[in-house]
Amino acid sequence: MRSVECQVVNARASDHPVSLSHALVQAACPVALLVGDLTLAERYVKAIIDLSARHAVELWNVGGRCFEGMLLIKRGNIGAGLELLRTAFARVPENAFNLLYILFLDEIADALGRDGKAAEGLSTIDEALARSARNDERWCVAELLRIKGELILRKGAPQAATAAEEHFLRSLDWARRQGALSWELRTSTSLARLQQDQGRITEARSLLQSVYDRFSEGFETADLKTAKAYLNSMN
Repeated sequence: MRSVECQVVNARASDHPVSLSHALVQAACPVALLVGDLTLAERYVKAIIDLSARHAVELWNVGGRCFEGMLLIKRGNIGAGLELLRTAFARVPENAFNLLYILFLDEIADALGRDGKAAEGLSTIDEALARSARNDERWCVAELLRIKGELILRKGAPQAATAAEEHFLRSLDWARRQGALSWELRTSTSLARLQQDQGRITEARSLLQSVYDRFSEGFETADLKTAKAYLNSMN
């Protein structure tokens, strides 16, 4: 987060709108949302939308509106946020926002599941996984697999728990091989929740504690606070 703020400050000081747009769209907005600093995310989202209006750049506005939808979803306004995110995402050219395109897809899929549309969410996450495989775009494949597991649980088909656990285990494998500790934490939380629901309390606690204990900072971020709350519930 310090690095992100430094990028934004330096870009503003340069008085170079393109540099500032890159700092906001490629780093500041997604990172603030990922760590759950919604107040800071709101400030960054407003900055990119204002910048797009000032310089009449449609693509910056589209990116800002996508992030605005994600912000609404994370604040619990899932219906309005999902509608805004999907409307804005429909205006994103497929060759634009290369690193973010798949992130927007997985946020849409996750929100669909939370909005009671798990089947549609599964179709969307499968689209994201297909793009990941097609383009060798693996940076968030662990998160895509985790979301698919959650959507399978939400849909509630026969053997849903078994299928979801398989996806969580695949997600953990990817996260560990990539050294992606934050993705590993998210998936460990999802899997521990499933295990807890099945009465596998010791297994769930051991899994989540082992990942949580590897962090040395960021304990006020959303994912670590969620993980801590689950650990406390199992004591």
